[in-house]
Amino acid sequence: MTIYCDESGGLNTGVMTFSAVMLTPQAAADIHSRFRGVTGLRGELKGSRISIVERAYLLELFDRAGGRAWVAVARRETLAQNPGGTLPSDLALYAALLNSAIGHWLPETGGVCTDVVIDDGRYDPKILSHLREEIQAGLGQWGRASLADSRRSDGVQIADVIANSLFNTVIGSPRAPRIQRIIDPLLASKAIRVAELTHIP
Repeated sequence: MTIYCDESGGLNTGVMTFSAVMLTPQAAADIHSRFRGVTGLRGELKGSRISIVERAYLLELFDRAGGRAWVAVARRETLAQNPGGTLPSDLALYAALLNSAIGHWLPETGGVCTDVVIDDGRYDPKILSHLREEIQAGLGQWGRASLADSRRSDGVQIADVIANSLFNTVIGSPRAPRIQRIIDPLLASKAIRVAELTHIP
């Protein structure tokens, strides 16, 4: 199995979400191919660019394939401040959410070798390389952590849609009620689970 990771939002928006999606590479490729074949999508699959109906279809494919996800969520209004009264940096929050999402998965892998693929688009490659090394240290011999261009990763693009879905519902966007109805069954079945982050460890 592989854990695919991507984020949505940021402190400037009031909410950041980070999804860690577990799928086999073949399942991720099959979902992505089927989605593109039916919808005729051109270009990168991103949650911010697809319609409500397309989102529902993708998440239905994800659910049917046995996909599962942990989504770490931080809200600016409930995030503990630093001793000086400032909020954590965007990078510090990103790293904490990444560690939370992956950390929730590791006890459930049962020691099975699991690779982690992280979107490389948010920060400078050197910064992301350091975060990748931290995740690799946590994985130990269980798997390999790598960075990927989301445009070339089926799983990362699926993770983007899931992170964006939770971002919309938490931030209360105009699309939030309909997106909530789409994800409610997946939350009820625990295909998608949410971990709230209120402080940076």
